[in-house]
Amino acid sequence: MSKQSMREEAERLIRETMERRNLVIKQGTTRIDAVCGKCGAPNRVQAAKGQSRVKFACKDCGHKQETL
Repeated sequence: MSKQSMREEAERLIRETMERRNLVIKQGTTRIDAVCGKCGAPNRVQAAKGQSRVKFACKDCGHKQETL
């Protein structure tokens, strides 16, 4: 099965399920995996819907910064 046919099949299944009202699609918060600019430690930050840049403090060194 090609990617295009798989995509069309998924869209068809979602459309049919939404017509039966069994599926509700909600938009929630986005999780961003950021790397500290000072110590290089990985950090997981949550961003509200519509935000692309989020301020956070590194969990290891406490350096305050903003995601890209």
